Amino acid sequence: MNLRAKVYVENQKKSIQDKLSARLVLLKERGLKEDVIQRDAGVRQLKAQVRKMNYRLAAIAAQEKLNQERTQAKIDKLAAEKAAKEAPKGEAPKKMPEKKEKKAKKEKGEKQPKPEGKAEPKPGEKKEKKEKPEKAEKKPKKAEG
Repeated sequence: MNLRAKVYVENQKKSIQDKLSARLVLLKERGLKEDVIQRDAGVRQLKAQVRKMNYRLAAIAAQEKLNQERTQAKIDKLAAEKAAKEAPKGEAPKKMPEKKEKKAKKEKGEKQPKPEGKAEPKPGEKKEKKEKPEKAEKKPKKAEG
């Protein structure tokens, strides 16, 4: 909602409330009962317009509050930066709470390769060859019979 429209919305609400009160007085002078007055189309339309203006004013108030919080946050941030610059270099500046970052989604093609069975030796270590066990000697088959 346009924040500059606040004055106009307030004026509209006031004029609508005046029309509503005039309409209620007129219907009471005619001698109508309260339930009939509440069902009157003119009264219902005016009440709806008052609700609409209240909704608009609430939206404007919420926007003003948000703007105020933003400006206060900017002021606090600038003050913290200024204090960090003025602090001696020997002292560690106070850390500001960091915003949580969203985790980046991994693309399908960016899978990390799995390490293979053979690990590379650390620097300074000698490579040792693993001796393969010799094949078991074949035993001659016994002749049957």
